[in-house]
Amino acid sequence: MKYLYFALLLAPTAGLTADAPPQVSAQQFVDLQQGNSSFAGFRRAHAKGICVTGEFRANGNLAEYSKTSLFKTGTTPFTGRLSIAGNNPTAPDLKAPVRSLALSFTLSRTEQWRLAMNTPPVMAVADPHTFYQQIKAIQAGGAAIKQFLAEHPESSEFLAWAGQYQPSGSFAAETYHSINAFFLVNANGEQHAVRWAMQPTVSVATTDLKGDDALQQEISSRIAATPVVFDWVFTLAEPTDDETNPTKAWPASRQQINAGQIVLTGTTAQLEGDCHAINFDPLVLPSGITATADPILRARSAAYAESYRRRAKEQLHGALEGSNND
Repeated sequence: MKYLYFALLLAPTAGLTADAPPQVSAQQFVDLQQGNSSFAGFRRAHAKGICVTGEFRANGNLAEYSKTSLFKTGTTPFTGRLSIAGNNPTAPDLKAPVRSLALSFTLSRTEQWRLAMNTPPVMAVADPHTFYQQIKAIQAGGAAIKQFLAEHPESSEFLAWAGQYQPSGSFAAETYHSINAFFLVNANGEQHAVRWAMQPTVSVATTDLKGDDALQQEISSRIAATPVVFDWVFTLAEPTDDETNPTKAWPASRQQINAGQIVLTGTTAQLEGDCHAINFDPLVLPSGITATADPILRARSAAYAESYRRRAKEQLHGALEGSNND
């Protein structure tokens, strides 16, 4: 069932939090994500990507909600990565069901902010233990998947999104969601739960795209001709919204604030660019941004670290073998 396959590729996996049964480690989750195919030196999820560079042009609209310097009027450079779901770095771009945008800001010598966003606005399940069971059901197929869905109605919003989603003809024309919620904290210590989305300023059809690297070629050509722009739009929660449940979208009536524009100005092949060495851990946060108690969000860091550890070790061994052969 392809919509549950969407969820398998999307979900940020990790070891369990303290509130879940201690049966599964981050290593076991990454093993499942990796499957029987391992591509040495690459991420275990979203292995195929392209590095991007650019700047965030803040308009100051969010400065009263967060004390981070990023939201003060001005520009801040970033290193980023556009990618597709899956563990194969040579997979055809157009066959992947999920597309992603990750960004890394260096705000000072001691502060960074790393963001990892995906095209779906919600997740299929709300905690790491249930996600592990979901993977098992997907692997078993057929009746097991149907039983899982019957037992987990919280998947309904994700499945509804997947049923109507139509991929665009460009990374530049997708909307990328934080999915999980975070707290903005202002200078007075007041905090407000938010989610955000990078909203495109262009629309692109898929009709003319061809080849395994179609999306990468398209975005490289597009940015070489003119910068690609996204509006960075924050949705503010109301007291009735549950910031710990990533399976439920907040009502469309919630207040939204456009914090400025994300502008992509350059691309580089990932093995040649700075993004390949970055672990886009969403819990690398600056002062003024804090994590909510969402168990999926808090679990992601362990899996990102495990995936990074494996590929860094493989890259080191490859470098050592190469030097020994010189």
